[in-house]
Amino acid sequence: MDSLQYVMQNHPCYINGHSRYGRIHLPVAPKCNMKCNYCDQKIGCSYHAFRPSVATKILSPDEAVELVRKYAHNERLRVAGIAGPGEPLYNENTFKTLEKIHIAFPELILCLSTNGLLLEDYAEMLKDLGVKACTITINCLDANIGAKIYSYVTYKGTRYEGIEGAQLLIEKQLKGLSKIVKQGIVTKINSILIPGINDMHIAEIAAEVKRRGAHLQNITPLIPLASFEDIRKPTSSEIIDARNNCEKIIPQFRHCKQCRADVIEIA
Repeated sequence: MDSLQYVMQNHPCYINGHSRYGRIHLPVAPKCNMKCNYCDQKIGCSYHAFRPSVATKILSPDEAVELVRKYAHNERLRVAGIAGPGEPLYNENTFKTLEKIHIAFPELILCLSTNGLLLEDYAEMLKDLGVKACTITINCLDANIGAKIYSYVTYKGTRYEGIEGAQLLIEKQLKGLSKIVKQGIVTKINSILIPGINDMHIAEIAAEVKRRGAHLQNITPLIPLASFEDIRKPTSSEIIDARNNCEKIIPQFRHCKQCRADVIEIA
């Protein structure tokens, strides 16, 4: 079985269900290089808050290894991932953690979630560190829409705002996607459906990421928070319709739980 087949059959976020196999998210990456208007990062957040960008505490790479070791005996554990609570590629400890986990537990699928701003820069390194699966959050291809979603991005020490920042992000995301696919890494695209902002734009994303080699799209509902706290959450019907429409273009993941950055779920 090749790497693509193995990931698609064993990663619970790729096989449309969490009932067979489990995964651990390692919260080693607190810093972020951009501000999404829907993001409300919380560190020290109790476990009842079940959403992305929150974690009870930040782990060191060594602590992350020990956490995986605690559950490694469970034959259902398939994945060790890094999903924040900030941007993994903007944190040095992400790379240290990946290296240590890959050495200690080579049988696990290493997974990373990213906003994509730095993905082109680190794609080859991620392959060398043993990463087999990557999720990129891409919410738009139009900088005018992006300027409504993102407050700013910071790249190589310079802060870019508005349309300029959104355009830079989109360009880097698409280049990063193309490059990570060339490394043989299975790639899923997360797209957050935001009513009145990008809801009519999701199919365009699906078509472009499919053209660049993405394997799967995951359309998730906005969680109204931060600057978007007054925007309504999309209805179940709107999410279903978007997935059905985009499934004509690229396979869809339909069971996302919008997990915390420190989730431990062993089926």
